[in-house]
Amino acid sequence: MADVDAAVAVPPEPPLASLGSSAVVATATVEQPSELLEKTDETSDLPHKEEVVTVEAPPPDASEEYKPPLVHLPPPQPLHEKLAHSSGSFKEESNKPSDLSDAQRVCLSDLRSQIQNDAALASASIWGIPLFKDERTDVILLKFLRARDFKVNEALAMFRNTVEWRAQFGIDQLLEEDLGDDLEKAVFMHGFDKEGHPVCFNVYGEFQNKEVYEKTFGNEEKRARFLRWRIQFLERSIRKLDFSPGGICTIFQVSDLKNSPGPGKKELRMATRLALQVLQDNYPEFVAKQVFINVPWWYLAYYAMISPFLTQRTRSKFVFASPARTPDTLFKYISPEQVPVQYGGLSVDYCDCNSEFTADDPATEMTVKPGTKQIVEIIVYERCVLVWELRVVGWEVRYGAEFVPNDEGGYSVNIQKPKKMAPNDEPVVQGSYKVSELGKVLLTIDNPTSKKKKLLYRFKVNPFPE
Repeated sequence: MADVDAAVAVPPEPPLASLGSSAVVATATVEQPSELLEKTDETSDLPHKEEVVTVEAPPPDASEEYKPPLVHLPPPQPLHEKLAHSSGSFKEESNKPSDLSDAQRVCLSDLRSQIQNDAALASASIWGIPLFKDERTDVILLKFLRARDFKVNEALAMFRNTVEWRAQFGIDQLLEEDLGDDLEKAVFMHGFDKEGHPVCFNVYGEFQNKEVYEKTFGNEEKRARFLRWRIQFLERSIRKLDFSPGGICTIFQVSDLKNSPGPGKKELRMATRLALQVLQDNYPEFVAKQVFINVPWWYLAYYAMISPFLTQRTRSKFVFASPARTPDTLFKYISPEQVPVQYGGLSVDYCDCNSEFTADDPATEMTVKPGTKQIVEIIVYERCVLVWELRVVGWEVRYGAEFVPNDEGGYSVNIQKPKKMAPNDEPVVQGSYKVSELGKVLLTIDNPTSKKKKLLYRFKVNPFPE
């Protein structure tokens, strides 16, 4: 059975084989009448809950004094701090020598010595790293040891075979080949998980296209070219990793099985088996986590069948999510601002949106309960241009925005009239308002459905134009 590192890199085997930043300062819940789900935009008088979350918008110029809120909570974490935060999932072993057990250190020393005594192996370079030049060598050797349960002779044999295969396959020359970009939508790197691992998305539905399928897997020559393309992509990704003892040297894999070719695709099975064999033999311990999303019933049945034959280590890296659970599952491991819009997140690298925000701008994630109106109240203390973006995964809610001045004699401004948002509407909406007097901006999400909804939002301020 292929190990987890190999099994995620190719199509799955069918069963037949802030005004800078914001801080939450208050929360209140009151009963209020509002609408229920219906075919028209008319509201009913049936009661449901309204929840208000108040956040503050500091001034554009941090040197200016402003009225502080009554309660201070920490602002959202910067991206680099978020990336260092553990998601509480599979815990990778440390590559630091001080964290190894005595027995593991002995095995590592033994393997290192045996390789150094072999001139051909000692002079090798693997994944762009020349051996025995620095401490990265030990991190590489630990991958082979862990793949073979710290059995030194087996790890040595695997290492030797990998060095020989890399020379025969022509890895260094492969990196310079132009194999085209036909599959750039099928496999791509996008963002980082909460622990800092780069994320690789594998979109198997791309192979439902008959032309793409035939061009990729139609005959033996095409399948061989696909293997070379996949190895090239993997090699280029690996060379961006940090092989220092405390660095990130594994990849977070996401496999989207929506519209994935099902049982009976002979050419796909042949390509899969060939690739799995190559990858499991030559690329050990490169997967931090494997998340399968939009999982069809047949794949779950297949996994239930093979699960008893997998090691606990391998099973612990697997996560399966149905289409309905896909966004929540991804957000457990990847911050919303890092998740592509097509998977429920805010990252717009792969859409035509002209966003003011980037992956460096943290988003707030909230759950809007069934039959609840959620209001995000942004308090503004200085003149500025407030900019925000938000989305509700799957929509089926009403969205509105309003400015309410502090002056009791002032007039509220309807920035966005409450609008019913359908599932096929724009995934992310942006808004802005020139704030010329003290007050607050209210972003309202009215969820009249019987289902919980995931709300994502973030905001920042720009200086008020003079």
